[in-house]
Amino acid sequence: MSAAPTTKDENLSITAEDYHAQLHLLQIELVKLQRHFIRCGDKILVLLEGRDAAGKDGSIKRIVAHLSPRETRVVALGKPSDRDLRGWYFQRYIAQLPVAEEFVLFNRSWYNRAGVEHVMGFCSKEEHEEFMHSVPKFEEMIVNSGIKVLKYYLDIDKDEQVRRLDERQRDPLKQWKRSPIDAVAVKHWKAYSSARDSMLLRTHTAIAPWHIVRTNNKRLARLNLIRDILSRLHYAGKKNKLVQPEPDIVFEFTPDCIQSQRLAR
Repeated sequence: MSAAPTTKDENLSITAEDYHAQLHLLQIELVKLQRHFIRCGDKILVLLEGRDAAGKDGSIKRIVAHLSPRETRVVALGKPSDRDLRGWYFQRYIAQLPVAEEFVLFNRSWYNRAGVEHVMGFCSKEEHEEFMHSVPKFEEMIVNSGIKVLKYYLDIDKDEQVRRLDERQRDPLKQWKRSPIDAVAVKHWKAYSSARDSMLLRTHTAIAPWHIVRTNNKRLARLNLIRDILSRLHYAGKKNKLVQPEPDIVFEFTPDCIQSQRLAR
């Protein structure tokens, strides 16, 4: 099947000057948000999932750029240890959850089991099924504990992923981003699409819904992701018009997103 149709908003260009001006205003809003939730003792958790080169690292870098490092954490767990493999799957993630006054962003999360681990055969079919069955209840417990959870899937078209992975291979400043998984990411494109669809259908809940971010245009994706985060959290002094995302770039997942090919195929 062909890639998802490119939206009108993704075809819009944005100059570097306009991008940085808008980003600056949104980063001011993020600082206002952080001051508010520190004062109120809130706990905020943002999960960012998506294919390799979908833009998770770049988005996180812009979100945390001017936030307090004492109350902000980025979690990007590596390969599980032997002890991790012998424990409850969610166990090592629990230790990373935010406490009062903390803003935590997961650069990939427990949803590794629904994506990379499942596609690459790093978990059994039984382990995958147990995860899919358990994760809605796990997230309900997190939300009921007082943690505000925002889940985003960063969606990228196949041609754009190929271009970015090729660029990653050539750029000496991006060598740290390379991994053995990159080499087979495109080869397993259809398998990752199927895994994504199943994950979204089975783990999108009223208490912890998924939102999709179309990331073919990096600048527009970053701006609209930040807007969406700000629009979903309460804080004093919010500029509501400033934080409204473009609905063709960020939107809540629904089953018809798959049927209508709003997601990359």
